[in-house]
Amino acid sequence: MTAPDASDRFRPVTVFNLKNQPDFSEARIQQYLYDHPEILGLGPSVESRDKERVQPAGGRLDLLMVDIEKNIRYEIEVQLGATDESHIIRTLEYWDVERKRFPDYKHVAVIVAEEITARFFNVITLFNQAIPLIAYKMTAIRNSDDSVGLLFTRVLDVVQKVPDEDEKIVETTDRAYWEKKSSKKVLTWCDNIIQVIRTIPTTAEANFSYNKFYLGIWLNDKPNNFVIIRPRKSYFYLDIKLPQTDDLDSKIQESVFEEVTYTNEGRYRLRIDSSNLKDGQPLIEELLRLAASS
Repeated sequence: MTAPDASDRFRPVTVFNLKNQPDFSEARIQQYLYDHPEILGLGPSVESRDKERVQPAGGRLDLLMVDIEKNIRYEIEVQLGATDESHIIRTLEYWDVERKRFPDYKHVAVIVAEEITARFFNVITLFNQAIPLIAYKMTAIRNSDDSVGLLFTRVLDVVQKVPDEDEKIVETTDRAYWEKKSSKKVLTWCDNIIQVIRTIPTTAEANFSYNKFYLGIWLNDKPNNFVIIRPRKSYFYLDIKLPQTDDLDSKIQESVFEEVTYTNEGRYRLRIDSSNLKDGQPLIEELLRLAASS
């Protein structure tokens, strides 16, 4: 029996324009992206936060997505057909409004359109030198069974700025800032972490560095962030830099910590609150000692 030709698996598809189809609308595409934030490939920890978000000065932002690990907010505008001046201006305007309303996040403007003409591609490329901006070309594909697929191609990405040697990379704050942003009680819990770190001989002189988005570790007159703490109002995240292993995974899964992830930055992230702080202390100490010696 002859094996089937690999080409038999292929099926014809048709690329078509959504704007000319009465069955499709921008609202329908927005809802699909809201339900499937992963399709844009912005990152594994990106979640949909809002759609048709009312703006203080008028208008509605199509979509707001948030990277919960990296503290990034994506202001997304969707357009059927080709992008135009109003679409670009609206995208940048909403990005600017949101970044001023929520300055504790990094903000990225995102344009989604079926076509980005050469003229407007040059325009947004110029903006991209000063504004974090991503552009997607959206392609609609009709399959042979009449189902429809959407393909999102990133045609413009955020320019990765290389900071000058003397440029201030991390904005520092102080304890009062974090007591207001979080709470004095949570900061007291965080103090327990630094006390444990100071019991380790190699990190006995460690102190907190109070940065805008997290508490880092300052050691020997420079940052040594093998541990990062992200305080919230009634709990905090403890990010411990360690290689992921089956042994550590098992220990953590059997512990009192119910919300644990392993981040893209190579850290175990534990959510710590009043319900697990005391009983989880032995495991916290073990992980901190491992991280300090790594």
